Amino acid sequence: MVDLRGTGDLVNLAEFEAAAKERLSPLAWDYYSSGAMDEITLHDNREAFERIAIRYHVLAGTAQRDLTTQIMGRQHEWPVLIAPTAFARLAHDDGEIAVARAAAAEGVAQVLSTLSTTSIEDVARAAPGGRRWFQLYVFRDRGLTTELVRRAEAAGYEAIVMTVDAPLLGRRERDARNRFTLPEGLTAANLSGSLAKIGTDGLDSGLFQFFASVLDPGLTWDDVEWLASLTNLPVLVKGVVRGDDAERAVERGVGGVIVSNHGGRQLDTSIASIDALPEVAEAVDGRAAVLLDGGVRRGTDIVKALALGANAVLIGRPVLWGLAVDGEEGVRRMLQILRAELDLAMALCGAASVEELWPDLLV
Repeated sequence: MVDLRGTGDLVNLAEFEAAAKERLSPLAWDYYSSGAMDEITLHDNREAFERIAIRYHVLAGTAQRDLTTQIMGRQHEWPVLIAPTAFARLAHDDGEIAVARAAAAEGVAQVLSTLSTTSIEDVARAAPGGRRWFQLYVFRDRGLTTELVRRAEAAGYEAIVMTVDAPLLGRRERDARNRFTLPEGLTAANLSGSLAKIGTDGLDSGLFQFFASVLDPGLTWDDVEWLASLTNLPVLVKGVVRGDDAERAVERGVGGVIVSNHGGRQLDTSIASIDALPEVAEAVDGRAAVLLDGGVRRGTDIVKALALGANAVLIGRPVLWGLAVDGEEGVRRMLQILRAELDLAMALCGAASVEELWPDLLV
């Protein structure tokens, strides 16, 4: 049995995951933790990091470490952002508001999901000193899509993250088996009417049916340009795993590319994010920001991602584990552990700043 006395008893992100499983309903646990089909990519995202070894420097004078990084011309306290995750109130009543407050307190930007259970505006009001980006799904209804962008702009969000790897929802068999739908009292708060309910006809996952009916499966690179034309905010594309696609994104003027396979939740047996990163970073060649999500669970994982060309990483499921265990304080404690691990890893591999994390550190 996992010790649930408090977050102070948990010393790594894996322990948060185990503790969260004890707290969450079976439906919520399966929704958060599952991947597509046989979940091969889900597990490979983690295992790919473990296959990479660090060949460290010694006597490098690392008594002081600088964890700051630049992303699209703005300085971040350390190279971590909170990835967009839907339906955070399945984990804790405070949901995305608790995440926003924890992120602001720990110097991390939050990427809010289109399918959040708290609205764009309420999240911004909850942590006015925090930094936020908005993750966008493009709907068949382009008026609704435009409205979401305008709302994010008005609420002070700093960037739009366009998810591009989900023309249809991946086949998540645990959700299908559970006939996933939002419990009574929870909605997709940025939407209205029947769209907000994520209901099911009882034959499949409600989210699978939602994607099939209302999101646009016919997106092309022209739609990236269309989105960029709507806003002065930088646009990032999330879900790129190929160098040629990264090149196309840069040609369309994006501010950043997020290397991601959607946490193993879309196309099973797709390449692990960290394995895709070097080719994408080479193709971008400093012309836009490069970020990575998928499988990051240790400070050493962040070192590896930065050494392979990322400017920062995004953390998804561990945020939900922290939220389930102890709300805002659980998320804060999880982030504090990860930051301490990163700081220690940099010291031990001989890097006094993130600029000193180069590919020659890895084998």
